[in-house]
Amino acid sequence: MDNIIKLNTIDEYNELFGLETMNPLVAVVDMTKATRMPEHFTLNYGIYALFLKDTKSCDIRYGRQPYDYQQGTITSFAPGQVVETTIVPGSRPSARGLLFHPDLIKGTPLGREIHHYSFFSYSSNEALHLSDEERTIFTDCLRKIEMELDSPIDRFSKTLIANNIELMLNYCMRFYSRQFVTRTASNKDVLSKFEALLHDYFNSNKPKEQGLPSVKYFAEQVFLSPNYFGDLVKKETGMTAQDYIQAHIIDMAKQMLLGTDKTVNEISYELGFQYSQHFNRMFKKNTGETPASYRKYTA
Repeated sequence: MDNIIKLNTIDEYNELFGLETMNPLVAVVDMTKATRMPEHFTLNYGIYALFLKDTKSCDIRYGRQPYDYQQGTITSFAPGQVVETTIVPGSRPSARGLLFHPDLIKGTPLGREIHHYSFFSYSSNEALHLSDEERTIFTDCLRKIEMELDSPIDRFSKTLIANNIELMLNYCMRFYSRQFVTRTASNKDVLSKFEALLHDYFNSNKPKEQGLPSVKYFAEQVFLSPNYFGDLVKKETGMTAQDYIQAHIIDMAKQMLLGTDKTVNEISYELGFQYSQHFNRMFKKNTGETPASYRKYTA
């Protein structure tokens, strides 16, 4: 892999591609205007970035698999993500995008809510594919931000820019919600695999050897990022992935409490809990009873 280029500022990004910096904290970029274009590079983002790709002109890899590109694809990256890009031979990137520094949104409602935009951590085949109408909405948001950047700075500038970025991100959330619906069949596939993986995990020695499984563990098994996997499970079941795992654990615990003579400590250990007190708390939180009282009054 090439040396990783750390991008902490908007200016560093513009310098890499030969673009002009208009504002140190935010930029609307048009890659057709880039005067420099490395053939292969790996970026460690210290800023937020969203790009609308018009053509398949590059291969981007974040995580295990490359992004699934079609015309009108949005990719998004958050600070801390490392992204490898290879320009397709004989092509030139045709993309417009938004870059903004975390400092831009500090002290704003968006700054307090930015962690809710989970798509920034999506990877591999999880890019957002826009319809023509959605593409128009996205580019209109870019245009409004660009208009603010072209206007003289006043006391409303930061608020209006942050508000328009928030509007764009909310539209992306809506578009992703639509995409989850259109991918219902493949989503059901993932859920079926999740169920099978849960069953296999708790019917093996893994709980004793590795402890309680995480959402990240199951996401990796189905080749998805934890955020995308969690959003998919929530969309399809109404439950968070963590709650789904806990529900499976509680169901198994009930079966063991009523169907075996094992002690609560033994059941706790077999389910992967390091301490039986943690098992007792989870069980009571989900059922309203301790494991001992459940066994006593339900058996």
